[in-house]
Amino acid sequence: MKHISILVPNGAAALGCIEGPFILFNKVNEFLRNLGKPELFQVQLVGLKEKRQVYDKFFSVTPDCSISDVRKTNLIIVPAVNGEMDKVIAMNNAFFPWIVKQYENGAEVASLCVGAFLLAATGLMKGRQCSTHWGACAEFRKMFPDVELVSDRIITDDAGLYSSGGANSFWNLLLYLLEKYTDRQMAILFSKYYAIEIDRGTQSPFIIFKGQKDHADIPIKKVQEYIEKNFQDKITVDQLACMLAIGRRNLERRFRKATSNSVVEYLQRVKIEAAKKKLELSTENVSEVMYKVGYSDQKAFRTTFKKFTGLSPLEYRSKYNREAMVSI
Repeated sequence: MKHISILVPNGAAALGCIEGPFILFNKVNEFLRNLGKPELFQVQLVGLKEKRQVYDKFFSVTPDCSISDVRKTNLIIVPAVNGEMDKVIAMNNAFFPWIVKQYENGAEVASLCVGAFLLAATGLMKGRQCSTHWGACAEFRKMFPDVELVSDRIITDDAGLYSSGGANSFWNLLLYLLEKYTDRQMAILFSKYYAIEIDRGTQSPFIIFKGQKDHADIPIKKVQEYIEKNFQDKITVDQLACMLAIGRRNLERRFRKATSNSVVEYLQRVKIEAAKKKLELSTENVSEVMYKVGYSDQKAFRTTFKKFTGLSPLEYRSKYNREAMVSI
């Protein structure tokens, strides 16, 4: 029987990320009993102490036991946490030696959404791939530069360390783990029972690009603002370098350091974000949208759009603008 330890963090936490895995593994035990098979999972809520935690002023969770009571576990679930991440990490740092020790003894560890901040704070994710909510990527990169953040991914799996993308995509990681611990048939059964779309691999269609200005390089911010105001025009890196009176290589180096994107990637993201808005809200056809955001090559536009959203322009419109699709 696999022992599942769901952490009950101090401070603010996303209740659904505690309840979700608790429901999944216990429901699977019920499915197995109904099939005349033995249960596979022992599920415990684990806190630093056996002290009730209150979330959002209304909801309380009482751990079944403290970490000192758990000598060995097979899977640790780290739920999403809310608030100022440096403070949240400080409130929960007593979990970290226990998590590391359990991992070294063979346990696997899975973070859900921004629970990735707690997992990364253990030091286990250094040099490894990790995902989190797309809206927290800039802060995550800043706090954990030695972790390879893959912001478009819903699931990462690296040497027994797992992470999930934003918000409810944690269900996809739980289904992934369920299939690994049982079989494909059980994962499908659970996904159908709870109406969860199985096998989603990317959170790209949900990402909203807001620019990456959480840095102190004022000249680079001016370049970003210029791009955002003039993205429809033909803009070159040399033109921007000339505008700042610095060399092209220096501009590229500073821009990537400040934004985690090359200048060209940033320009593409701004253009594609503008295209997404038009596809969501207008009835303009794809070609009209393409020209208005500064593309003239349909193949290049489709390729770049799919790179950043995971969908073609038509698929994106179908997903977010039903009225426009009806009128086509």
